[in-house]
Formats: sequence, structure tokens, C-alpha cells
Amino acid sequence: MVILFIALLAWQCAGPRVAIFAVAGLMYLGFLGFWDKAMATVSLLGAAACVSISLGIPMGILCARKPRVYTFIRPVLDFMQTMPSFVYLIPIIAFFGTGKPAAILATLVFGSPPVIRLTVLGLQGVPEHVREAAISFGATPAYLLFKVDLPLAAKTIMTGVNQTIMMSLAMVVIASLIGAKGLGEDVLEALQYASTGEGILAGFAILICSMILDRIIQGKR
Repeated sequence: MVILFIALLAWQCAGPRVAIFAVAGLMYLGFLGFWDKAMATVSLLGAAACVSISLGIPMGILCARKPRVYTFIRPVLDFMQTMPSFVYLIPIIAFFGTGKPAAILATLVFGSPPVIRLTVLGLQGVPEHVREAAISFGATPAYLLFKVDLPLAAKTIMTGVNQTIMMSLAMVVIASLIGAKGLGEDVLEALQYASTGEGILAGFAILICSMILDRIIQGKR
């Protein structure tokens, strides 16, 4: 049922080729025994990505409308993107311990900046003459945001959404270090025992998950 649902979703969003690739990739996960861990990975880090996107887009809109707020938040975003993930894991583990909550919080810190930055970039790139024309015809601030600004900035914002999801999936191995279950466990075991084959297969499983999500998000563009 999960394979059928994802295949239909991929068909509607990105066409038959992506649907065929999604079915083949999910069958790879099932036949090689990665299914349960892949679903755990997608659910855990997918939840973190959804929270990042839900908070990041409104924050990006606020920053685009309030330059002073963005001036204050920009150094925080720089810190979140440049600080090595192993460094900010230390206070997260100290306050929240190990396990799924700590993994989700670490993923939020790692994955939130792209969607905020690209939302700001997209809204700042809306042509000013288009906004002035809408205002001259009596557009309210809400109408201007939802009918003019967001549609024109949609491609840039969706790029930010895509980057946030990809960066969240990039945290799968690091999240497994602090007790999160999923495909990262297989990669860690391969590193510990120098099992090249197992590591490559687990890496391909992570790659397949990210490629399926990427193609569905990008759609038919």
C-alpha cells in the first residue's frame, strides 16, 4: 500500500518515469531488508523537515517584510549553517539526552536555515512594479502576500523546501549517533567493522529515499 501510494503521488507530481523509479527504488529497499529502517528514517526526519518548513516559511516572510528582524536573525542562521553538527550535538544531548527528540532537534537546527534564506530571497526578488500595480488596484496586504508575492516567489521557496528536506536526510547518520533508529545504524555498523559492501548498500538506500523525495517535490519542472 505504501509503494502504491508513493507511486501514484510520484505519477501525479512528476510523471510516469519518476513513478517507475520510485517503485524500483522502494522494491530495492524491501528486497534488501532496508524497508523498516527506511520508513523509520523517513518518518523521523520527515517530521523534523515538516516542522522546519512550517516554521521557516513564516519566519522568512517576516524577515522579508522586516529588514531589522532579518539583520538580527542572519547571524543566527550563519551560526546554524557553519557550526559543525557534532559541536551543537553536545548541548542538545546535555539538555535532552539521547533518542528521537534530540535527533529531531538536531535536524531542526541543521535543516531550517535554507528555507528561511530562500524564502527571503524569493520575496525580495518580486518585481516592485508588480507590487505597485497590485497596490494601485486596491490590494490589501494579505491579498498582496498570498496572490502576488508568494506565487511569484514560489519557485525559489520550493527550492528552499527541497534543500531543507535534503539536509534533513543528510542528518540520518549523525542522528543515529544519538539514538535515532533508521538507516544510519547500518552505515555506522559498516564503519565500525569496515564492511564496505554493507555501507555502500545502506548508502544507496539513503540516496534512493532522497532522490524520490526530491523528484516528487520538484514535480514536472
